[in-house]
Amino acid sequence: MVLLLVVFTLNASAALRVPGFTAYFDPRPDGARISTRAGVTGWRDPSIRISWFGQFQATGEVNAVIEMRLPEKMESQLRLTVAGQSRGVTMDGAGTNLVMVRFGSFEIREAGYQRFVLESLNATGQSAGDIETLVLDGPATAEAQFNLKPRRNAASVHLNYPVGKGTNVAAFYCELTGLEEPVATYYEACGWHRGYFGMQINSATERRIIFSVWDSGGEAISRSKVQDENRVLLVAKGAGVSTGDFGNEGTGGHSHLVYNWKRGVKQRFLVTAQPTNATFTIYTGWWYQPEEKKWNLVSSWRAPKDGSWMRGLYSFSENFGGATGHLRRKALYGNQWIRTDAGEWIELTTASFSCDATGRSDRLDRFMGIEDGQFFLSHGGFVPGFTKSGERFTRPAIGTPPKDVNLRALLIE
Repeated sequence: MVLLLVVFTLNASAALRVPGFTAYFDPRPDGARISTRAGVTGWRDPSIRISWFGQFQATGEVNAVIEMRLPEKMESQLRLTVAGQSRGVTMDGAGTNLVMVRFGSFEIREAGYQRFVLESLNATGQSAGDIETLVLDGPATAEAQFNLKPRRNAASVHLNYPVGKGTNVAAFYCELTGLEEPVATYYEACGWHRGYFGMQINSATERRIIFSVWDSGGEAISRSKVQDENRVLLVAKGAGVSTGDFGNEGTGGHSHLVYNWKRGVKQRFLVTAQPTNATFTIYTGWWYQPEEKKWNLVSSWRAPKDGSWMRGLYSFSENFGGATGHLRRKALYGNQWIRTDAGEWIELTTASFSCDATGRSDRLDRFMGIEDGQFFLSHGGFVPGFTKSGERFTRPAIGTPPKDVNLRALLIE
């Protein structure tokens, strides 16, 4: 039985093949399974919608076919929606053979991002089929851009703050406001050459303030391989703070405080550096508790083979779980200041943009700008916006350093 069957000749040489494993699930990211070998499997809940996103440079028709597998003597009813147009098809299973589910043509009327939404019209518990590939053809696909790789994360994006040559940075201050809150998001306020400090969304029920410092020695994966002389050592930690090791992104000492920070509420971060005898530096993370209205110690670490002040200052935003890579992340970064070893406060009003390898070729929905007198970073969501790597922005100066920061009171003995 076929609800709608549109037959056309697919030009294989010009077809755009979008792997099933690049899809996203809504409203639950775990509503089906994804693998690079089999694509989408285990789709038995009709409330789960499967989506692909692409950026179109051209307008006109796009023909859509989905290559699927379904056991023999089974049928599946599916609906595909593109640019406000929907087509429904009933497919019959063919065992281990691929079934070409042809949805016909859709009209792309405007250039930009388009969402391809596949829905199951089957009963709950019935397999809708295993999806291997979304195949697109037609005039609108000319120069269309999709992510074709297994990594579904949104690009990681950074603000890099230039500091005058020869400046000894003893403290780095930054304010951060999260405007979007998808799970698997880390908004970092204060990054430097030995660590990072910010706030994270771990799950629907848990959020954290995180401060971490890297070991010396260059081990990338396992801290068990790091010799004692290269390990950062915990000096102090605040009340309720958990500490431990981290790896797989370099190694080092990790600390976090479980705290339910709120979207749209400004958070304040401060990192201090205390070089000692040109052999190690103590790095300390302080976070301003909005309800208590006071600076709280997160943790302090003794970093070996250092003995320097902070350098390479930056902020960033990261999507560390690909299942939510289609959701937008946006945060404001404002009122950046450094304090020199001589006690001078210097405002940082210029930042340049950069992104990771994913943002350079696979996920182009990433950019920065100025909003409400602050820098912002946006990535994910398949929304319009693109900033060239290295492009610089300058925010309006505030002119007054943070008055409630007493560095002498915050130094770790």
